Amino acid sequence: MADYKVIDNFLDPEYFYQIKTLVCGDQFAWFFRNKLNLSDDGQHHHGYFQHLFFEHKILSHHYELFDNFYNLLDIFVLIRIKANFYPSSETLIHHPDHRDYPSKHKGAILSLNTCDGGTVLEDGTMIESIENRLLIFDSYKPHHSTNCTNDKGRWNININYIPEDIVS
Repeated sequence: MADYKVIDNFLDPEYFYQIKTLVCGDQFAWFFRNKLNLSDDGQHHHGYFQHLFFEHKILSHHYELFDNFYNLLDIFVLIRIKANFYPSSETLIHHPDHRDYPSKHKGAILSLNTCDGGTVLEDGTMIESIENRLLIFDSYKPHHSTNCTNDKGRWNININYIPEDIVS
């Protein structure tokens, strides 16, 4: 049995377009990160850009855009919501494996564009970035991201949360 779930056409097209237009638009504030994750020793020189909407508290005035996700994902405790942008390169770069947080929780990755990048799970399965595709998985287990080679970059929304069934 798979430890993950993939949902294509996850969001209503109008709601998805609202998120994509904001995050992939020219006026969105991105912040460069030297390291891809806590497991990255910084020697790879493959940073990325992120925008934190929420990490244990509201960090962005755009946070309200994600209120619907509480019901869509059965979020009992929200840990983090962030946008990621991985710039493209001539070759596909697999980033170092990592765990988002050490305690048991779920991760949800909403792809904002279709490209040849993706998320690689612990068993080596690569979930391709397809516009409006949602991946739900155990993000406390090892996994990693990639960039892409066939678009300007790979954009996604990453949500970490504890659903009610983990708490009870």
